[in-house]
Amino acid sequence: MKQPTFCGRELLPLSVIEAARASDCLAVERVLRYYEGYINKICTRTLYGKDGLPHIDIDEYMKHRLQAKLVEAIVVRK
Repeated sequence: MKQPTFCGRELLPLSVIEAARASDCLAVERVLRYYEGYINKICTRTLYGKDGLPHIDIDEYMKHRLQAKLVEAIVVRK
């Protein structure tokens, strides 16, 4: 059976989602890796260095907050 896709990207199998909701650490890690590209994209900011020059980088604080919220949404709400 072919894995379902959305916009050309394979979706997470339901078994992984169920295992993550059951607090399986490996499944939660797989969910975080699945959404890593999206989280990085929305956390990309123009930051300014000490010299005042702008550069594009990932806001690590926001990234960690979003990852924590995702884990909380998966594990805590049963």
